[in-house]
Amino acid sequence: MKEIGTKNIRVGVLGTGCVSALGLNIDECMSNMFAGKRNITFPTRFLTDHSVKYPVFQISDKFNSQVSPKNKDLTLTAQLGIAAVYQALGNAGIDPCDLKNKRVGVCMGTTVGCALNHDQFYIDYKQGKNPGMDPVKRFLNSNPAASVAREFDLAGPVQTIVNACASGTDAIGIGALWIKAGLCDLVIAGGTDELCKVTYNGFISLMIADKDPCKPFDKKRNGLNLGEGAAALILEPVSKKTSISSHHKCFFAGYGSACDAYHLTAPKPDGQGLKKALGQAIMQSGLDKSDIGFINAHGTGTKDNDKVEDLALSEVLPGIPFFSTKGYTGHTLGAAGAIEAVFTIQHLINEKIPASIGFSNKDDTLKSSPVVKAQKLSCKAAISESVAFGGNNSTLIFSRI
Repeated sequence: MKEIGTKNIRVGVLGTGCVSALGLNIDECMSNMFAGKRNITFPTRFLTDHSVKYPVFQISDKFNSQVSPKNKDLTLTAQLGIAAVYQALGNAGIDPCDLKNKRVGVCMGTTVGCALNHDQFYIDYKQGKNPGMDPVKRFLNSNPAASVAREFDLAGPVQTIVNACASGTDAIGIGALWIKAGLCDLVIAGGTDELCKVTYNGFISLMIADKDPCKPFDKKRNGLNLGEGAAALILEPVSKKTSISSHHKCFFAGYGSACDAYHLTAPKPDGQGLKKALGQAIMQSGLDKSDIGFINAHGTGTKDNDKVEDLALSEVLPGIPFFSTKGYTGHTLGAAGAIEAVFTIQHLINEKIPASIGFSNKDDTLKSSPVVKAQKLSCKAAISESVAFGGNNSTLIFSRI
């Protein structure tokens, strides 16, 4: 039996997969990101009667679901998650058949994926009709983690994390802890979410949706744009004596999570929760702050979020380059942390970071500004972070060594 919780286990990242409005795989995403493209549109799967049209980042119609017959009739959220996992397995050089007889855990984050959202069902029910239960069955069948486990006949622990916009980040952190605890031979971890009328209307009602393409950290920022997508990582245990090998993308190095419990939607003004989460992740990693080369910030483009994030970063990690990739993907909610983790890993591997698209006007009330031009940058480690509703703050550190 393997030792539980051994300190000699590191977590290697074997493969990554990503589906977003920026691209249907990681190569497309990187190509479009460094070309400065963003595929922004208006929602087409649902109608609203707002006097102002609010743009979104919607998955391309070219997206092709890969689910097997046993997983038919799933929500788009579940389909996107499964597609990202197929990509991650392919990127890791793993045949799904090779997962049999292994302890493979699945930990996926989501927000919209946990909500039953079928207007006609509600309308019919409230009018005293007897609507068919197919929408309910589809919802129950579409638990993101369970649908992945079913798709690949997996027998390890299965958990769906629903922790607002930190869900994808937390899912990866928890999946890595499963590896460290000796519970799994492999872990599939990530996040997935689709565009939804409820969240679209919700963010508009909160007055934090921008009618123009979002501008994270910009002086004229006026809110976020919603997006959709999914990302997944394949994690495996690695002996601490083993140096990084050609088949590992990088190492998972640290995870921090802290809730400031300040407000249902607003971050605590002093950034205390994010500071704690950053401190936890850095301490767990054993790295020096000087080893951190860049930060993929949460960067939603809302006035409060960007202000608090700037404050925390300027105090904990002053002078380290940061940027937001939400200007390329939109805010994908429960998938955001996973998508941004995959991007962070890819930037670390490629030794190149992108411009923070949408930023053009420096905000003198902030202590720093994001990267304005793509640049080469070789470093040991990088951070991806999430600042979520409910005061939930989570951070991940990935390293090359």
